[in-house]
Amino acid sequence: MSLTLEDARRIISAAEQRAVEIGQPMNVAVVDGGGNLVAHVRQDGAWIGSIDISISKAWTSRAFDISTGDLGANSQPGQQFFGIHTANGGRVAIFAGGVPLTRDGQVVGAVGVSGGSGEQDQTVADAGAAAF
Repeated sequence: MSLTLEDARRIISAAEQRAVEIGQPMNVAVVDGGGNLVAHVRQDGAWIGSIDISISKAWTSRAFDISTGDLGANSQPGQQFFGIHTANGGRVAIFAGGVPLTRDGQVVGAVGVSGGSGEQDQTVADAGAAAF
């Protein structure tokens, strides 16, 4: 099972459309099953600082097969994954906007979005994932 460039373009297109609807420029990244970047887009006006964050969110979501928002909830003090954000050279993102992509019940990649509030990032990531 794999995620193709065509899949990534469809995911990004849906995410971009949602970002336009909410009026927030975004960075959108799609990774494959190995966590490798397949495609990325930075919408006009999106923060350049969010480029790496969107990629890290996608990578984290695939690396742990969990949405980054859910991972974040489980990585607070006293929770089972507290401190996980320091793993993998600090690459682990623990805030909303990363969503695993599944095909036939198997995770084959992920989408990561950054550029707005956590809620905005999540709604854009969800729209991209829904297009998969």
